[in-house]
Order: sequence, then C-alpha cells, then structure tokens
Amino acid sequence: MRILFAILATSGLFGHVSRGPITPVCRQGTPCSAPVVGAELQFSRNGVIAAKTLTGPAGGYRVILRPGAYLVRIAKGGKPMLRFSPTFVRVPTGDAIRVDFSIDTGIR
Repeated sequence: MRILFAILATSGLFGHVSRGPITPVCRQGTPCSAPVVGAELQFSRNGVIAAKTLTGPAGGYRVILRPGAYLVRIAKGGKPMLRFSPTFVRVPTGDAIRVDFSIDTGIR
C-alpha cells in the first residue's frame, strides 16, 4: 500500500501558463508573450474537479494528480477563459511531467 501511495503522490503536472501575443506586432528583442500570474487551473475527470492550483509570479504552476486523463480549464475572476490550450492532458503513473499552457489573446 505504501508503494502505491508513493507512486500516486509523485504523479502530476508542472509548467508555465503564458498569454500572447501581447502586442499587435512582435519585434525581435521584445517579448511577444507574458506569464499569466494568479490564474486558477482546474483539472476535472468525469465532470468533477479533481484539483485546482494557482499560477505563481512567473506564471508557473505545480499540481499533484492521480494518473489518468483530465479536462483542463483556466479561470480568471471565476470565469473560464476562451482560447486556452491544451484543454486535455494525460498524467502518467509515477511521473510529474511538464505541460505548458497558453492563452491566445486574439491581438493581431
């Protein structure tokens, strides 16, 4: 039982959430995207939220999840964001993997 718990406890995701473009024209030497700070990521299975986490000062996040498939939403101010991807992730057994998320701002 302890071994199973140890495997499940290390399963999860980490990475960054960014938004972009942040200007109508991207220029060399100037960032075209920015971190998303303080946004809530929601991970759900079978219509039930399994975990939530907030992005930090540099847009980073970390969450422990049981192995399996999850639908992901990002909420800012309590409302789900449109143009967010990816919206589906698969967490492997016994591994924390990197998944970066992005928000398309629609600026063109």
